[in-house]
Amino acid sequence: NRRKKKGDSILENPSIPNPFPELCCSPFASVLSASLLPKATSRKKQVIKVYSEDDTSRALEVPSDITARDVCQLLILKNHYVDDHSWTLFEQLTHTGLGRAIEDHELVMEVQSNWVMEEETKLYFRKNYAKYEFFKNPLSFFPDHMISFPSETNAALSHSGILQMFLSSSTYPEIHGYLHAKEQGKKSWKKLYFLLRRSGLYFSTKGTSKEPRHLQFFCEFSNSDMYMSLTGKKISGAPTNYGFCFKPNKSGGSRDLKQLCADDEQSRTCWMTAIRLLKYGMQLYQNYMQPYQGRSGCSPLNITPMRSISENSLVAMDFSGHRSRIIENPTEALSVAVEEGLAWRRRGCLRLNSHGSPIAMSNMGMSIHRSQSWFHHKISREEAQRLILQHGLVDGVFLVRDSQSNPKTFVLSLSHGLKIKHFQIVPLEDDGKLFYTLDDGHTRFTDLIQLVEFYQLNKGVLPCKLKHYCARIAL
Repeated sequence: NRRKKKGDSILENPSIPNPFPELCCSPFASVLSASLLPKATSRKKQVIKVYSEDDTSRALEVPSDITARDVCQLLILKNHYVDDHSWTLFEQLTHTGLGRAIEDHELVMEVQSNWVMEEETKLYFRKNYAKYEFFKNPLSFFPDHMISFPSETNAALSHSGILQMFLSSSTYPEIHGYLHAKEQGKKSWKKLYFLLRRSGLYFSTKGTSKEPRHLQFFCEFSNSDMYMSLTGKKISGAPTNYGFCFKPNKSGGSRDLKQLCADDEQSRTCWMTAIRLLKYGMQLYQNYMQPYQGRSGCSPLNITPMRSISENSLVAMDFSGHRSRIIENPTEALSVAVEEGLAWRRRGCLRLNSHGSPIAMSNMGMSIHRSQSWFHHKISREEAQRLILQHGLVDGVFLVRDSQSNPKTFVLSLSHGLKIKHFQIVPLEDDGKLFYTLDDGHTRFTDLIQLVEFYQLNKGVLPCKLKHYCARIAL
């Protein structure tokens, strides 16, 4: 007889009789076998579908208790992306034009359990640079005219003092100002004075009165999620483009939405940031701190990511002289890196066109930008604004696109000061050569890549440097 191997099971070999047949047919057999398995293998798994900006999708089999951050980490690893802690899972409601960034700690299956059949809902994987920006610069998120502190608090709060009040369980600043609210069951909107307190969101029935008898309850947040309007006035008929709303969990649809809109982006950002802090509190701060946990030198509200050992072992070198030297000035190091990149690209163009004509080389220079992640071919102004808004209105978020009004020019769309600004890139021809410029020819560039790289290092005529580009990633 063949000797039984160590890993063989008597249930897998039909030639060996089973001495305990009652265990195979007993209704308790599945319970017994499950209890013998390790806890990790007994976790239920489900399949989720995640989309990217170019509408490619990927199906993932994940545990039922997976968080949004874990899904992002999984996609980062599978696609070999760089993890800069800005990747986000985004929930988008197609029919109503609403969307929200799912918080890192939220369970993805719980989010999906709140979806309703009549609403087409998708999960998107994209960057969100503004996710924790208020921890770095809270003063720009909470303007003085919209925030009130308890009377016993010193009016001049420090950078971190504002956040500590938001995260404290005993004190909470009051956010107040006018918002447009859609009347329930009607198409009309009404402008009311709102107040955000720890107990919820209220509006005043008498002007700007804060007396309890004039305050009417509008919404609380424990059983609802907050969404931003991605379509402006188109679907909801709102008086402005700065809409947001509250959707009760497992609601029947748009009829249950409590819709609001602000007069400007700064006001909307203030309301939505304060509500996030009110709803999640310290959990948001823990989400923000998580990528940096376990690293020395990290103090609360003053976090500087440390470089890895491999990065610290790399230094910029200058080999142009008789003896090599280390470049210690970071500005000089960046300039050298850009120059080397430009020289490499020119050599590559010459190699590719060594057997071609000057016209072919010119065409190569004109179209080389099409391969860049920051370039978006033939998208409208509205699409560009929506894409930047979804990536977060942080200073320096940008993209380059074709101009719709002039087919020979391009447009640089840039976020600055919670606004999206558009700058025309004009082509110039001088002595038979084609250049691109943003400042009427004072600064000229041979191609769009050179232009973008220059403004990543120098703000020039722009309100800020180019920092984060909007990319249509593929999964």
